[in-house]
Parts: sequence; C-alpha cells; structure tokens
Amino acid sequence: MPSTVYFMDLRASLKETNFQKFGRLLKALDLKRIIQRKKKRPLIAVKLHFGEKGNTSYIRPNFVRLVVDELWAGGANPFLTDSNTLYIGTRLEAVSHLTTAIENGFAYAVTRAPIIIADGLTGKAEVEVEIHQEQFRTVYIAEAIHEAEGLIALSHFKLHEMAGFGGALKNLAMGGASRKGKLAQHSNIAPVVTEKKCTGCGECVAHCAAEAIHINPETEKAVIDPKKCVGCAECIAVCPYGNIQIQWNEAIPVFLKKMVEYAYGVLLNKKDRAVFINFVTQVSPACDCYGFNDFPVVSDLGILGSYDPVALDQACADLVIQAPGLPGSQLQDLSPGSDKFRDIYPQIDWPLQLEYAERLGLGTREYELVTV
Repeated sequence: MPSTVYFMDLRASLKETNFQKFGRLLKALDLKRIIQRKKKRPLIAVKLHFGEKGNTSYIRPNFVRLVVDELWAGGANPFLTDSNTLYIGTRLEAVSHLTTAIENGFAYAVTRAPIIIADGLTGKAEVEVEIHQEQFRTVYIAEAIHEAEGLIALSHFKLHEMAGFGGALKNLAMGGASRKGKLAQHSNIAPVVTEKKCTGCGECVAHCAAEAIHINPETEKAVIDPKKCVGCAECIAVCPYGNIQIQWNEAIPVFLKKMVEYAYGVLLNKKDRAVFINFVTQVSPACDCYGFNDFPVVSDLGILGSYDPVALDQACADLVIQAPGLPGSQLQDLSPGSDKFRDIYPQIDWPLQLEYAERLGLGTREYELVTV
C-alpha cells in the first residue's frame, strides 16, 4: 500500500506566501499526532543540519520557526538538535557547533526553540541501541535524540558524494549518531596518524580511554594500535594539528546499508512519533558539511512531508530526476528524466539505500503525492 507524501510547490503571490503554504503543509501532516498526550509538554527533537560555516544551502530558520510554533501549539516542548561532526570543521564540538548554528540564524529569538547538541560537548554522549541487523548488532545513537519523546526530521535534500543523495534517511543516520557511530558507518578500521606531520605532543595519548595510542620512542610520533582501538574517534577530535585521519575504506554498498541501519536505530523507539519533511531547494551537488555550496543542479522544486521516510526520499529523488538540469551546474546531461545522481556520482548505486530501508521495514518506496 502506498504511503502519502504531501507536496507544496514554491509558487507564491501577495495572496499566499510560501510561509503560508508551508503552514498548510504542516496542518496536513498534523504534527499533533506525534505528541504524547499522557505527558505534560513532551520533549520533541527537531532534527536538522545547522550548516557548516560558509555554507548557505541549509534550511532557512524562518521555516523552522513555523514547525516550532506548531509544536508549541500542540502541547510539546520542542528543541533544535544535531550531533557533532566526525571531521574537523566548525561543528566538531558543541561550543563551535552552537556558535555556528547561531551565526547561521538559528538563535532562539528567530526559532523560539533552544539548541541542544545531541551527543554532548565532545560527541561522547550516546546510547547503545541493539538492532541485530546485517551490518550491526548495536548502534551508537546521540543521547538527546534517543531520549526525545518525538522527532521531526527537517532535511535539506541534495546530492551526496557517498550516498548519491542525502535526504531524511541520511539526516537520521549520520546526524543521529554519536561520533563513534559516525566512524562505524564510514570505516571498519582504526584512524591513522599522518606521521610526517605528527609533533609527538601526546594529546591523543592522554585522551585515549582504550590506551590504544602510544608515542614511538624512535620516531617520537604517535602510533595507533588497531587491535586496541574501539573506534570512538576521540583522537580525531583532540589532535590540535588535525593529523589523525579517518580511513575512508568502506565500500559504498556497505556504507549505504550501515547508514540505513543507523536510521533504523534512531527510529526504533519512535514508532508513530516521528515525521519527516524534506526541502528540495538549492539542490547542491554535495553535502552541507562543506564550508561552501556549489551551483544547484536543478531549480527549487518544493517542500515535501510524510510519516514515511522511505516514500519521502523516493518522491524527492523522482522529482529531481524528472526536472530539467540547470545550465552551468556540474551536470553533463541536463535533460528531464536523466539520473542526476549517477550523472555526478556514477559509481554510487543510490537506490540501494531505499531498497534496504524498505526491507528493514522503515517504509515503502510506493507513494501517493498529494499537493496541498
């Protein structure tokens, strides 16, 4: 049976603005359905990507405010959230992450909701969740996301260099994982020290709880013992020179399955208490984690929402494929109906994430598109 996906285009006029149309989309989704009436002001996580500093393709805070207002009106206690990054950037730990979020416009005065970094100050606040799936028996979910009593996933739909595209599933999976969980999705081996640049300062040794790092007395460089490493990724974050790197060794099909299993882990305790909204706007050719965003591959197509993240991502992918490509973008084939994802990332079998998510019971790829 197909799932319902609500759709609004971005045509506007003096009689009806896009903010008013978005309000109708929220009414159609009926966000009150995910609020537990038995509790006074249940905590609802509004999961989004605050954008790396220098990137401008993230969701506008004005739209986030409308979601927050709807949750307040429904009796919830909403908060904005995301987890710290695995890579070195402006969202590596909570202080820089909060600063970036506020500088990008997500201050309380704008959104009417506080920001809580889901995996704590340094990315270690996590909950181990048993899922018993093909790739993982347990996953490491950011604490605030796991503990929230409901979830609204606001996702900027765009192309992605490892997943083909990033939508609701990727927002849940990577953004819902602690630093340890992110590393587990990207790599099956320990991080590695860039020996030429290592100063032997010992900062990584002092922070390694597994005692997997030592200073080689001959070279005076740090060395990571992969047999002792537990994959917490703390060393990546604490190296003052950025000399400890992820070994991006995971094959794409395995990465996609791992990603979907993390989305499964995030939603395991959110049955009937999660809703998903994708913004198919500024469809950039790469992730918002970069400190820039390249020219979009298609025009702004609309905003879509559903209680089914699989149907939602499938609908967004179909819209992008059906749209004509924009001249001046990275696309080689601009014709409507061309696979924009494989045009730029031909090695990525992007439908795999949708197929596997459907197999795990996260939703269905069949959908009915309802225009609001």
